[in-house]
Formats: sequence, structure tokens, C-alpha cells
Amino acid sequence: MINLRKEPEISAVTIIENLYLCSACEGLLSSAGGLEMDEMRMRDDDYKTLAKLEEAFERKDLSYFKSFLQNSKGLPLLLRVHSVCMLEHIGSEEMVGSLCVVLAEDASPLTRHEAAFTLGQLGYRSAVPALVEAMLHDESSIVRHESAVALSSIGDDEVVPDLKKAIEDEDEDVRNSALIAFEYLGYIRRKRESAADKFAVKPKIRL
Repeated sequence: MINLRKEPEISAVTIIENLYLCSACEGLLSSAGGLEMDEMRMRDDDYKTLAKLEEAFERKDLSYFKSFLQNSKGLPLLLRVHSVCMLEHIGSEEMVGSLCVVLAEDASPLTRHEAAFTLGQLGYRSAVPALVEAMLHDESSIVRHESAVALSSIGDDEVVPDLKKAIEDEDEDVRNSALIAFEYLGYIRRKRESAADKFAVKPKIRL
């Protein structure tokens, strides 16, 4: 059988988009106690590291990404964000643990946000505990919001009680994201409970 599935590509456009995000979020990171912009900017040697990341992606070299993320503290924001985004396209559950560490420990709200997004897109339930923790306790509202979205994308209705807590969040966007996820996963739970064969219903929405 011919496999017509086209492998996803990380292009120069993605790099440019991430560069834009780095610039656009300068005010957000400063107000959230992030690193100074000069500490986050790319320098000449950092582009060599970026090229190595691209090569590792082409090889789908998970051991390289694990090592990179373990030693990413203090690296420019583009490298940290870009490495996390690449893992969505590799799609391996083997990277969930490393992404959960990024979600919990990276200094930048933007990188933690992208880790939550990637975990949601990967869709593995092994990410649920870390996402619940981030949704309820991360200091950044964009991370709490994206963690609620990711939990909805994964579709584990066991998190409904946690989403109910997040509906009381101080931030309106977090409350709204949690409410949408709460209502949708509540619907999924009722549908599963009413199905004679308990057939797993995969979520079909993206918040």
C-alpha cells in the first residue's frame, strides 16, 4: 500500500514566526519576571546550534532533543521555543517527559506555553498530570490558558474536576478556556457513560 501521508516540515517560515514571537512577547516576558531581552537574543554561534536542531529534526533524533532540552537553561528564546515546536511534528510519546519538565521549569512563559501546546497536540494522556499542575498553578495566565486547551485536546474526562477549579481562575481567558474544556469533556464523559460498548470518543474541537 502506498503511504500518501506527507511528513510535516519545519520551514524557514516557522523560524521567522518564532523570531516574531520572541520580539512580540518582550513586554510580556519583562512583566512576568523573565530574562532580559539581551540575554534571550540569538548570537552568531547560536545559529550553528539552530542548524544542528534542524538536522536532528530531519533524523528524528529524540536522544539529541532530550539532551538539548535538559541543557537548554540560559539558551536564547528562539532555540528553546523552536525545539519544543519541532517535537509536535515528530510526534513521539517518548518526549512527553522532557516536555513536561520544560512546562514546569522553563523561565519563559512563552516556552512553557509552547510546551503545553505541543503536549496537547501530541495527545498522550501521560502528559495530563503536568498539564493539570500548570493549569492550576503556573504564574503566567497564557500558560494556564494553554494548559486548559491542551487538556481538552487530549480528551481525558478524568480532568473535569480540575477544570471546574480552573473556571474560578482570576484571569478571564483562563476561565473561558477552562469552561469550554469543562463543558466539552463533560459531554464526552456523558457520551462514554451512555455508550453500550464504552467506545472511546475522540475530541473533535481545537480551542
